[in-house]
Amino acid sequence: MNYSHDDENFPLTRFESMLKTNDILFFDSSEFENIIHHYLENGKIALAKRAIKLGLEQHPTSINLRLFQVEILVIENKFSEADDVLDKLHDLEPANEEIFIQKANVLSKQDLHQQAIDTLLIAISMSNTPETDGDLYALVGMEYLFLDQFDNAIVYFKKCLETDRTDYSALHNIVYCYDFLNKNAEAITYLNEFLDNNPYCEVAWHQLGKQYFTIKDYGKANAAFDFAIISDDTFVGAYIEKGKVLEKLKLYDEAIENYKITLALDDPTSFALLRIGHCFEKLGQEDLAIQFFKKTVDEDPLLDKGWISITKFYTKRLNYQKALYYIKKAVNIDGDNPLYWKLYATVNKRLNFLEEAERGYKRTLELGNYELETWLDRGDILIALGEYEASIFNLIQAAEFYPENAEIEYRLGGLHFSLHQIEEGRFHLKNAVRLNIDYSFIISELFPNLGDKPMVRAIISDSKKTSN
Repeated sequence: MNYSHDDENFPLTRFESMLKTNDILFFDSSEFENIIHHYLENGKIALAKRAIKLGLEQHPTSINLRLFQVEILVIENKFSEADDVLDKLHDLEPANEEIFIQKANVLSKQDLHQQAIDTLLIAISMSNTPETDGDLYALVGMEYLFLDQFDNAIVYFKKCLETDRTDYSALHNIVYCYDFLNKNAEAITYLNEFLDNNPYCEVAWHQLGKQYFTIKDYGKANAAFDFAIISDDTFVGAYIEKGKVLEKLKLYDEAIENYKITLALDDPTSFALLRIGHCFEKLGQEDLAIQFFKKTVDEDPLLDKGWISITKFYTKRLNYQKALYYIKKAVNIDGDNPLYWKLYATVNKRLNFLEEAERGYKRTLELGNYELETWLDRGDILIALGEYEASIFNLIQAAEFYPENAEIEYRLGGLHFSLHQIEEGRFHLKNAVRLNIDYSFIISELFPNLGDKPMVRAIISDSKKTSN
């Protein structure tokens, strides 16, 4: 095999050739470092370990190769062994900041974040290069995030930006901290100050617009996104956010224009297609609305909002057959989505397909949607189907999530009376009228045959007299 020495991957190619032939070739320590870095970057841990082993055999005094060894030990959660290697390296080079960075990494992986911070601060005191300082400030900021000390994190992420004003990761982290602390005013102040010195920073304008959007100052949000677009007229995110603002301002035609620009700048996104559909629906242009809803699910069949929008579109127009057709397609694509099953149940209920509606509500509950409405709707359908025992079991489960709920108690009272379980019926009905007499209509609606029963009438009327 012929190698070109001009090939920047030449050491890597030689190394992999060596592994295949079992020949032992010599590499200088920096070549080994590049090879190991390549394997770690690509998640090839076994090859990285092999390169470290061979590297240390050829360069046993290399500090950097030992530091790579520490990285592998941390990946394998061998923290004690990593500490031992670092202690030996510290004895050899007590002023090597990289050793402290790795020590901090080992501490962080063990959730010893304050100790990791203290160790990183030592590394910062040793550093004298702005680029390294910025990386270290970012590491300290992240450790403070792990401790939920957002104010301290902000301090260090700001230091990152003082070192490098294009460190947009730090800028995002600052805004994230302010958001978490619900300090939108402080975020806006900081971003405006940052923009005073960096007026063409599209990322900062974008973040500022999102802050104004959060506090519902849509005029200023719109202006901020305009400046983001002026700074970079290919910034897809700014057009998307501007579209959302224009929707809030009910300027649907302009919102559509902005969303359409994103389709021209980049591959179509399901979000933009969906929003265009909603805008056309608000404008009363139903054909275009449904056209874009369908494009949304063509683009991303797993986007539940797309299928839900189509189903609700037809449901609002009382076209339940078409609504059922599309929600069935959604359920076939993702049968574990409770939102799909809830809609499936609702549409079947409207079509009076009660068995399918009950199946939909049951599946919704199985998938963790424990809303009161879901329990009640399923219970009512079981009553309509004459499945009284199943309805009681369903409502008892509901009562675990919603104890002392009048709507549940009226239904349980009516069910037990219907099954001639008089004591249970009296117990639940008395509970129900005690909790809320205004829901007593449930008995006449769901159990019309019980309205003339003297005991039922007496419990309800006595309660009405007492409340008056």
